[in-house]
Amino acid sequence: MSDWSQAVSAGKPAKPDSAAAGATITGNRGLRIEELLLFEQDRPGRTAVDLPEPPKVQSRLGTLARKQPVGLPGLAEPQVVRHFTRLSQKNYGIDVGTYPLGSCTMKHNPRLGERVARFAGFADIHPLQPQSTVPGAIELMDTLAHWIKTLTGMPAVALSPAAGAHGELCGMMCIRAALMARGEIRTRVLVPESAHGTNPATAAACGYAVDPIPANAEGRVDLAALKAKLGPDVAALMLTNPNTCGLFETEIREIADAVHAAGAYFYCDGANFNAIMGRVRPADLGIDVMHLNLHKTFSTPHGGGGPGSGPVVMVAGLAPYAPVPWVVRGADGLRLVEHSEGPAAESLGRLKQNHGQMGMFVRSLVYMMSHGADGLRQAAEDAVLNANYILAGVKGELTPAFPGTCMHEVLFDDHFLAGTGVTTLDFAKAMIDEGFHPMTMYFPLVVHGALLMEPTETESKEGLDLFISVIKGLARRAKSGDAEYFHAAPRLAPRRRLDETLAARKPVLRWQPPPTDRQAAE
Repeated sequence: MSDWSQAVSAGKPAKPDSAAAGATITGNRGLRIEELLLFEQDRPGRTAVDLPEPPKVQSRLGTLARKQPVGLPGLAEPQVVRHFTRLSQKNYGIDVGTYPLGSCTMKHNPRLGERVARFAGFADIHPLQPQSTVPGAIELMDTLAHWIKTLTGMPAVALSPAAGAHGELCGMMCIRAALMARGEIRTRVLVPESAHGTNPATAAACGYAVDPIPANAEGRVDLAALKAKLGPDVAALMLTNPNTCGLFETEIREIADAVHAAGAYFYCDGANFNAIMGRVRPADLGIDVMHLNLHKTFSTPHGGGGPGSGPVVMVAGLAPYAPVPWVVRGADGLRLVEHSEGPAAESLGRLKQNHGQMGMFVRSLVYMMSHGADGLRQAAEDAVLNANYILAGVKGELTPAFPGTCMHEVLFDDHFLAGTGVTTLDFAKAMIDEGFHPMTMYFPLVVHGALLMEPTETESKEGLDLFISVIKGLARRAKSGDAEYFHAAPRLAPRRRLDETLAARKPVLRWQPPPTDRQAAE
């Protein structure tokens, strides 16, 4: 625990220990090593292996033969091992501490799922193997599909989409195909202003004009504004429920009825399904199509670019257009339909080269079956409980964006920082010094200076209490007038604050060797 954390628990503000923040000869801080890039560690001729000189052969490369060295660094094996081990020690992940990224559901990944995913029958198979050699994998896909349909109340599911945004594309393409089959040309998609950015992007990618819907004073869809924008040219409504303000859309049945009355489809972004899993079935809310983030709700590892998995559930009227492959049961058992023919004649075809992310399928099914129906329901309930525990715990110090309780995540605005000279970004940087990953910042855009926190169900009361004490302590420090402390944060991270505007406008994406003495002189 840092000096500041101890001071928070004691109720007394404290300044960081200047000696602890001092420079060292190496640039290291104890066991936190200052690590060079592998290219900076290059020593020509150094190698981790010693192979015999290959026999001379006549080259057939012609003009394609390489004229310059490959440019890879010369390294010994211990250098490589130490490098990546040291980098791993700089990572912050769910196995390190509370990961409160709102709308991301960063929760514990059970080790049981990791173990099963490494079974040879799942881990070592190849997507191009004959179906006759992978009946267990196909059965697992079918079983997973069954439980996804059970949890959502939907009759069909497409497993292949690679992640949430890919799932959105799948759902909207199915809607477009269904409308074309009806002989209708519709040009608009309605999207709430608080939606994930991928929602309007997906609608635009499918050729639709995006028409925003404002929120009401309670942070939910303005029903009157929605009804006013419905018309014969509206293809769909794309809505997240619970929404990105962490609130359940209480008028969702009336919303669905209005959308259907206009002949449009109701697409639901299922990124926040963790809050209602086992409590309510989306089909019962009037939803026509929805993607699920297996890498969020069903606790498979994600972050750093993947891997993700975004199956899409849909009503019977959209099912014929679902992308292949399909898992179907025939006289000879289960098989994959891999082409747009036979029962899949109206399918969109493939949205992904292979059949989906098998490793995520395995982990998700293990998660479902090990929890059971009652366990999944409790997970959702505990996620909501933990978010409301944070809401109650910081009451009086932070300003909630909307009145009342929340669902799985709690949203604050930056009014509590008014007049302090401290911004949401400054506050987040100070959290890094306290050993916490910052919450989601400045999203959703409908809330000024937003701070969106999602603790998930796997955080203990003790962990939440510590998180709350730090958040309250930082809020008090900001209000006390110590803006400089926040402007200088983070002090204790491997790197200090960057010029984020310059980094965005002029990113350095490739390492370049330093200039030679001659080049520098020139």
